[in-house]
Amino acid sequence: MKIILHTERLYLREMTVADAENAYRLNLDPEVIRYTGDTPFSSVEEARQFLEQYDHYARYGFGRWAVCLRDGGTFLGWCGLKYTEAENEYDIGFRFLWEHWGKGYATEAAKACLHLGFERFGIPEILGHAMTDNTGSIRVLEKIGLQFLRTFEFEGQEGVIYGLKAPGNYETT
Repeated sequence: MKIILHTERLYLREMTVADAENAYRLNLDPEVIRYTGDTPFSSVEEARQFLEQYDHYARYGFGRWAVCLRDGGTFLGWCGLKYTEAENEYDIGFRFLWEHWGKGYATEAAKACLHLGFERFGIPEILGHAMTDNTGSIRVLEKIGLQFLRTFEFEGQEGVIYGLKAPGNYETT
C-alpha cells in the first residue's frame, strides 16, 4: 500500500485492484454519481478491470487516490488530480460514499491534494469542474481557494469551472 499523504484525520493512498469492491460500491449509489456523467460499474469484476487498467500513477506520478480514515483505515472515497492531455489541463476531483458527506473530508483531502499538486508535481494551475446544481462540490472548490472562471455545457447541463494558479505562477504581458 503506497501512502501518498496524511492529513489530520485522513490518509490518501494509491488505489489497487483490492479496492474493486469499494469502487463498485461508490459508483453504485445514484446520488454519488448524480452529477458526474459516469454510469455505475456493472459488477465488482468490472471495477477490478478498471483499476487494473488505471495508469495515471505510472504515467503522471499522481491520480485519484483512495481516501481513508487515519483511525482504522475505513475507505471513504477518492480524491486526487487528473491530467487531461487533450486540453493540457489538471483537474482536482473527489467522490465520497454518501454516509461520509458533510463531515469536511472532501475539503480536507482536496486541500491537501491541491498543495501536493503545486508543491510536489509543479502543476501551474489546477481546475475544478462541477455541475451548477452540485452545490456541495462547488462549496468544496471554493473552500480550498479555487475561483470561478467560466461556465461550460456537459451533456446538455450547465457546469462551472473553477481554478487556481500555483503560488508565484502569474501570466505576464
